[in-house]
Amino acid sequence: MANPSLGALTWWRKWAKKHWAIAAVGFSVAVFLFPLISNSWRDDDSNVNHQFDRSHSITADLVDLTLLHNAKDTGALCLDGSSPGYHFQKGFGSGSNNWVLHIEGGGWCDTISSCSFRSLKPLGSSKYMERQVPFSGILSCDPAQNPDFFSWNKVKIRYCDGASFAGHPESENGTGLFFRGQLIWEAVMHELLSLGLSSAKQALLSGCSAGGLATLIHCDDFRKFLPKDATVKCLADAGFFLDEKDILGNQVMGSFYRDVVQLQGVAKSLHKECAARMEPYKCLFPREIIKNIKTPVFLVNPAYDIWQIQNILIPDASDPHHSWQNCRLSIHKCNPSQIATLQGFRSSLLEALSEFQKNKEGGMFINSCFVHCQTWMANTWHSPKSPRINNKTIAESVGDWFFNRNILKQIDCPYPCDRTCYDLDFT
Repeated sequence: MANPSLGALTWWRKWAKKHWAIAAVGFSVAVFLFPLISNSWRDDDSNVNHQFDRSHSITADLVDLTLLHNAKDTGALCLDGSSPGYHFQKGFGSGSNNWVLHIEGGGWCDTISSCSFRSLKPLGSSKYMERQVPFSGILSCDPAQNPDFFSWNKVKIRYCDGASFAGHPESENGTGLFFRGQLIWEAVMHELLSLGLSSAKQALLSGCSAGGLATLIHCDDFRKFLPKDATVKCLADAGFFLDEKDILGNQVMGSFYRDVVQLQGVAKSLHKECAARMEPYKCLFPREIIKNIKTPVFLVNPAYDIWQIQNILIPDASDPHHSWQNCRLSIHKCNPSQIATLQGFRSSLLEALSEFQKNKEGGMFINSCFVHCQTWMANTWHSPKSPRINNKTIAESVGDWFFNRNILKQIDCPYPCDRTCYDLDFT
């Protein structure tokens, strides 16, 4: 995909900082850091694994895009009215009746203008999506890279609605946009059921960032689509967003989620009891969602999630003198006072997870890395150089949990003790 024009970049930078930082920036850290360090950026995620190891993206299988066949009939449309898409690779051998689905991430949009801008990009229109994407990490068919799921049927669901597959058309109100996230989710599920998902023996729904949030929102619904005797679980990667104040005491993420929920009618996709008990936008935070999920869930999250640090804890607007700029780009450039603030963010994450830690069927891999998504890239999912806790990679930990070899709740020691991390550094 070509980089945006200079005019688009100028418009983008004039946009309210809260919105550009959170809304249309893609889920990969490399993507949302580009505006800070260069004059070009990308909002797709297809080649972000190059930031870790180019060789894996070169050797990974390229899988074709399939557009949803009955999109117009079901009303399941991207923001611009185009058909949603997915990439499907058929399983083989012992994995022929097993499925792993991965939901693409890529932020959210909370205003008509931000959704309109998004509708001109791959995250809002299938017109601009790559026709082939590499499958690596949890989607790899290489047993050395993906030991437990390599032979399974694998699906990458493309993200083009801007509300974690939870928007509803009743809220469109002549905007010229299509808020059809919930319909997209249902239509994709029905199409995959016709391709063999309906007879799945084992299935894992996963997603990264906004896709990780979508995984949590739809986890129990995914379970309902599948045979009662199937083993069904969910994996959310870097999707545990916190309702945390920034360093100036502003509730940036809460305000943003409120706007997303109101604009796209997301409340109808959230847990009814939760939405009746508190403002619906609060039910979009994973801390509330996981209280009501009945299907077993595994959470992969860095304690120092670079996206959340950059956009929730220390957004641009909260650092007018740029005293945090180097720290935001590399945790290794943080001074002792800044590290103490980041440790406080880590403590907030662990406190938000305290109830989930009592969940007997749940699993966790909370490492102390300065990164974002880790499951779909070879070097962070499973390789000789992968991040580890207690000498287990993320892939090994997820596999042990899924197959009941060991119910794992792994929490890393605080920074800087973990020497296995892939800490992103853009200084």
